[in-house]
Amino acid sequence: MDEKIRIKDIAEKSGVSVGTVDRVLHNRPNVSKSSREKVESVLKSINYQPNMYASALAYNKSYTFYCIIPKHESEAYWDEIEEGANKACEARRDFHIDVKMMYYERFDSATFTKECNKCLNANPNGVIVVPSELDTTKRFTDKLHERNIPFILLDSYMPDLKPLSFYGQDSFCSGYFAAKMLMLIASNEKEIMLMKQTKHGKVASKQQENREVGFRHYMQDHYPHIKICELDLPLNEDKEKYDSILEDFFTSHPQTHHCITFCSKGHIVGEFLLKTNRRDIQIMGYDMVERNARCLRLGSISFLIAQHAFMQGYNCVNTLFKAIVLKKKVDPVNYMPIELLSKENIDFYRRTQL
Repeated sequence: MDEKIRIKDIAEKSGVSVGTVDRVLHNRPNVSKSSREKVESVLKSINYQPNMYASALAYNKSYTFYCIIPKHESEAYWDEIEEGANKACEARRDFHIDVKMMYYERFDSATFTKECNKCLNANPNGVIVVPSELDTTKRFTDKLHERNIPFILLDSYMPDLKPLSFYGQDSFCSGYFAAKMLMLIASNEKEIMLMKQTKHGKVASKQQENREVGFRHYMQDHYPHIKICELDLPLNEDKEKYDSILEDFFTSHPQTHHCITFCSKGHIVGEFLLKTNRRDIQIMGYDMVERNARCLRLGSISFLIAQHAFMQGYNCVNTLFKAIVLKKKVDPVNYMPIELLSKENIDFYRRTQL
């Protein structure tokens, strides 16, 4: 189609008024069936492709997205998510996009439900949500479906909820890959420590559960003779408590030289190893947060698996923008890259891909 064609040209070809063409293009009412058919026939013949950016700008409408994520401390994985989401709003500022952050306690479904109800009362244009337990999350997403509010799942994929889209790693593959990389340096070990952080016996997310499944699958297939010793560092304890638990563990497990965790808190072990000058022990972990990066550079963390949290936050907002504002189709599943960082390449890591 000639890019310079005007609404006036379409009207002349259709034999209708300019106003009628405008109403058809924007799917507005008060157009007779015959007139609509004439305009649509012309649009098809010229392969008309609407300029969705121009149309969205012309409406001068504002859009509010809500992002429901766990409460977190500073220098955490979720900080990167927030920063990416805010950056996407800045990039789309001409379209009056705003994102509001809401926080819930990880192991408290009541706080999740409370924040979800606040979100529903605000009647957002779109929602980004880090799921709680399946049943609890489903009660919320069912209401979003009832109201035709698109939502994106972040971090943990629950296809039964039928989201518009998902952003996160393939957690099983990530755990499988982690085991394979760890065994490059730990294949001669007799035992490996698996550090968890739990509350009421549960880890923080389905993502972590699935990583462990992938990890154990690889270990069972390739290194069934290596013992996996679990160590629980309960959530929300102070540093002294963690140091005491770690001291007892390593004192009673002198053959442990390699550890792994599937959360972003590898630095808890890494900092303990640096403090106690245990240079013959390392831990492998997840997420390029600064405290992990420092331990990696100093040698107490062997590898980190990065999952581009900044880009997850950015892409979630941008996907809602494309689907809601531009009316474009979006990919339903978006797996993030599984990238291995060591002290040799960490300084070349780029958290953004803009």
